[in-house]
Formats: sequence, C-alpha cells, structure tokens
Amino acid sequence: GGSTITQQLIKNVTTEDDVTVQRKLVEIFRALDLEKEYTKEEIMEWYLNIVYFGEGCNGVYTAAETYFGKEPKDLTLAECASIVGITNNPSKYDPFISRENNKTRQETILKQMYEQGWINKEQYDEAVAQELVFVRSESDERTQTIYSYYAEAVINDVLNDLVEQKGVSRDTARTLLYSGGYQVYSCYDASIQQEIDDVYTNLDNMPQRPSASGQQFESAIVIMDPYTGEIKGLSGGTGEKTINFGTNRATQSKRPPGSSLKPIATYGPAMELGLITQYTQVNDAPDIKLTGTSWYPKNSGGGNYGVITIREALQRSLNTVSAQILDKLTPRASYEFLKDKLGVTSLAESDCDYAPLALGQLTNGITVDELQIGDHSYTDIALAPLGLGQLTRGVTVREMTQAYSAFVNDGVFTYGRTYSYVKDSSGEIVLENPARTIVALKANTAWNMADMLCNAVNSGTGSEARLSGMPVGGKTGTTTNNCDRWFVGFTPYYVGAVWTGYDMPEYMNFSGNPAAQIWKLVMEPIHKDLATKSFPTPNVGTPTGIFGDFSKTQGTGDTE
Repeated sequence: GGSTITQQLIKNVTTEDDVTVQRKLVEIFRALDLEKEYTKEEIMEWYLNIVYFGEGCNGVYTAAETYFGKEPKDLTLAECASIVGITNNPSKYDPFISRENNKTRQETILKQMYEQGWINKEQYDEAVAQELVFVRSESDERTQTIYSYYAEAVINDVLNDLVEQKGVSRDTARTLLYSGGYQVYSCYDASIQQEIDDVYTNLDNMPQRPSASGQQFESAIVIMDPYTGEIKGLSGGTGEKTINFGTNRATQSKRPPGSSLKPIATYGPAMELGLITQYTQVNDAPDIKLTGTSWYPKNSGGGNYGVITIREALQRSLNTVSAQILDKLTPRASYEFLKDKLGVTSLAESDCDYAPLALGQLTNGITVDELQIGDHSYTDIALAPLGLGQLTRGVTVREMTQAYSAFVNDGVFTYGRTYSYVKDSSGEIVLENPARTIVALKANTAWNMADMLCNAVNSGTGSEARLSGMPVGGKTGTTTNNCDRWFVGFTPYYVGAVWTGYDMPEYMNFSGNPAAQIWKLVMEPIHKDLATKSFPTPNVGTPTGIFGDFSKTQGTGDTE
C-alpha cells in the first residue's frame, strides 16, 4: 500500500482511491510518466499545494493561514516542521486537537533534517526551542468563516468555468481554486454591496408579517452594470447569513417572474420584428379569439379598457394585450428570442406556450432536494405532508437582471459576470472572463422599450420604484395567488432585479409591491451623488404596426 510523493499527488488530483491492484498499477505508471516530464521540485510544489493538512485545509498556503495566520514565505523553520508533520495523520497531529502530539512530530522531523544534513546543529536547537504560537488554543471552538452571497456566486462561477474551459472534474477545480494560490479579480463594488447589505441584513427594512404557515419573508437582488455586464452587488436572502452554500436566491432559485417577463417575452421581440410600435392600437376586450389557441386570459383585477395603445397596455400590465402580441409573435419565436438573444437559459420546453410566455407563469424550477433554508435541507418526504406540490419554478434574479440590460445599452444584451479573470500563484492568467454580448434589439427598439418602461414607472404599476432626479424604467411582476412579487428596473447607470416571496410559495398579503419598495430602498442611496442622465435617443418613428388602427373595429374582437 505504500506510495511515493508523486503517487500521492496523482491520487489526490484524480480522487481515485479504490483499494485494488489495478488502481495501484495505473498509479505507478502515471507516476513514471509524470516524472519524465516534470522535476521533483515541481512535483513537490504541487503536492504541497494540494495535500490535506487538517481543519479543512488543502494546501500549505491555507494551512499557514489557518494555524499561524501567516503566508508560507513568512513561516519559521519550526512552524514549517509543525505544519508539514500534520500530513502524516491530521486527526492525530492537528495542533488544535493535540499540541503535545504535534510537538512530538515536529521534533521528529527536525531531528531527521539535522541527521540528514539539511540543517545544522544551531538551526536544529533554535527550531526545537522556539515557542509555537498558534492562532487559537486546543480548547477554543473552531470559528467558521461565513462567505457572503457574492463570494459564493464568484466561487461557483469560477468553478463552472474551470470545469468547462480546463476539462477537469469539479472536485479538481475546487482543489485548484482553494489550494492553488489563485487570485480572483471580481466585479464587486464595495459601496454598492454595502447599500444592499444595509437593506437586506436589517429585517426592519422588510415586511414584518410572516406567512400563514409562519415562514419568514424572503427577497433577493442583483445589481449589474448594463454596459460591461459586471455584477456590482447582490444578496441571496434577508437577515444575517449563517451558513455557507445554502440556497442563493439571487443566482440559484428559479421563480416565475409574472408580468416582469412581458417586456422581454412579448413586447420587446414583437417590436423588434416590426409587429408593434408604442402607438399601435389594440383592443383590450374580454372576447378576443386568438389564432393559435383557445386560451385567453383575464386582466389582473378584472375589467377591460377597449381600444388602447401598446404604450398604455404595458403601463397597465394588461394580460389580454400581452396574449394578443404573443399570438402574432408566436410562442416559438418568443421562446427562442428569450434563450438565444436575452440569455434566459433556465426555460423548459414546456414554457414554449401561451400562458407561460404571455403571463410569466413559467414551469421550470429547482427540485425539492436542492432546497436548503437556514440550517434545514428539505426533501420530498418532509414536504409531502404539507401538500405544497411543485416548488419554485421559473427564472433566476440574475437572468432577469441581465435580460433587461439590452433596453439600456442600445439593444446590446450583456451576460452578467461576477469576475474578470483569475491568476495563478505565478501571476499567469488561467481564466479570462471578458464581457460577452449579443445584439438583441435595434437601437430604436431598445429606446422605445426603455421609454415605455419609464412610463410604466412614472404612471403605471412601477410607481413605487421612482427615484428623485434620475429616470427609472422597469416592470413589476406578480404571480398566481401573490406567491411572487418582482420588480426589474434600470437607470442610465445600473439595472437591477428584486424578487420577493417565501421559500415555500405561499400567498403574500402586503400593501403595494414589496419588490419595488426594496428596489428603491437600495437604489436611492446608490444614485444619490450620480449626475442625472438621460437614455440615448435614436431616431424613432410612430408607424401603427400590423395590429392597425382599431378605432373602427372597437368591440368586434377583430385584431387585424
């Protein structure tokens, strides 16, 4: 069962540890090949960057920080011997578990170094006599560093890109990231994140009424620069974060977006294809017959407004008009536009239908066994007695944020990114993550959509998100039974999306739209000292579009 340092390195990298003769033979031949290509010094460096040192430490850098609060280059000989001795049996020689065992092992190593001529007698005596000062004592409880939601998003993005671009397993990618001395250059903006944290960690800023079942109100936010795709800040939940890598509601949870999907699923694509303009007239009537389906929705709150313009229909968030637009556009064209032009990749094939795309009641979502709330992981068995049925479904807050970027940036969609590049310990770039863009809309389309969405904030359903001295465009979203409330909005500087609801979808009974209210609480201080700007204004016309003029057909149900 014995193995060389090279074999141990291979075992740690491949994570293959089955106790078989075949595995050992393969390991031997791999080691022989590795030593033909690389020096012993290179192999030893890799080994020390990956081997386990106890206390969750893979790699000597992490161990030096954990045990002595230093970088490896600052360690003394005595401290080096203390750390390297742990690898033989971490549960026995971990100094946080047994100082006595660690000291015995350290002196054994120092004695061997002296006897083999690596150090002289003076160095040996000095190292043995040095008092080891660790960052904590044996009796202290280990304190866990709690990552922020933003840090976790960066870690997941880098891991995903390492797996995809380097062709390594996720375990190997994690080892490289945590133990390879990597430097990650993020897109994080400390001042913006602070404004987010000031709102999200203080539960007094959130609606105080729990759900009927006693659930805590939850929310998530992502703020992005629409021109560069840099995600400046985010939060995946409310209150104090107490665990690592639980559910990040900003980047992982998929919830139906309701009417906040309309600008990107129906109005925007239809305007881009020349099917509508702002001032196209359409009949908001209860008895319209669509060509592709027998389905037809009612407006929220009931009632109809007769012949109105597209601009007013979006301002009032009329379901009937969104359905008529989708009928002209076709569900397939809408579905492909969302996926191919606006980066909404979480869509399921079942979303390619009228109700999901016209009203934003999407069908995709996380499975029950992926959901972790607080210290609890929920399973199908645990949820079955509650009769909650299908859990969250739809799109992520991150997806909605980046999709709206095209309205601000002359129709150019930009994928959101949490980091720019990653360097290794030698300063070489191992991952680059530049802005990735798609020309999704013509500049005229983007301006018209931004103009209509500003109207929706100034005079429509998004009025609670208005900022003083800064133009704001955006759209609210509400799903069946008020289980989800959204606001996706933008200024000339930033685009941001806010979701609110309960982890287990449940009726919300609040005054106004809490998502728009939270959006304003965060964005107001962020924009306080920014100069007022306007959105760029291309040349725009006002043709009627293919719906035509309904002034002569009011009440007939004729949409041509």
